Amino acid sequence: MPAAGVDRSPCNRPPPGPLRSGGRCLSDLGVLFPHLANVVLERVERAGDRVRLLVRSRAVRGACPGCATVSGRVHDRYRRRLVDTALVGARVVVDLLVRRFRCSSADCEAVTFAEQVDGLTSPHARYTPLAGQAVEAIGLALAGRAGARLDARLGLDVGRDTLLRGVRA
Repeated sequence: MPAAGVDRSPCNRPPPGPLRSGGRCLSDLGVLFPHLANVVLERVERAGDRVRLLVRSRAVRGACPGCATVSGRVHDRYRRRLVDTALVGARVVVDLLVRRFRCSSADCEAVTFAEQVDGLTSPHARYTPLAGQAVEAIGLALAGRAGARLDARLGLDVGRDTLLRGVRA
């Protein structure tokens, strides 16, 4: 029996064998990238030194952060771009399709809310948790210009002021 609230389209089922080739999407991305376990990879684009992963959430419904009411009424959709750690020397951007849901509780102040993908997003974050940890570690070790140069070499475009803000926080 499928778990409640999880999309079971062909892209969300486990691959039929140890390796799957020729399929439209990779269903078990979490094996190689645990922070991407709760998303479905729809497309990969490579242009120069950049890799763009177009993904969407596996969840069918979302829980309101204000009242914890589960809702399936989609109000709107938008794209959110998150910087991730480099992959094979290429800068990685996770292009996530985010849905805004309507809260069905009359007592809740939130009319709509954006879904958050566990392990991948947090409100207002521009980096995946993995990239955020790398930026924080580099900021604490090197700070300023030296940290920004190292971040650029590692595929994380972070300015020196961002690194210093992280150290001060």
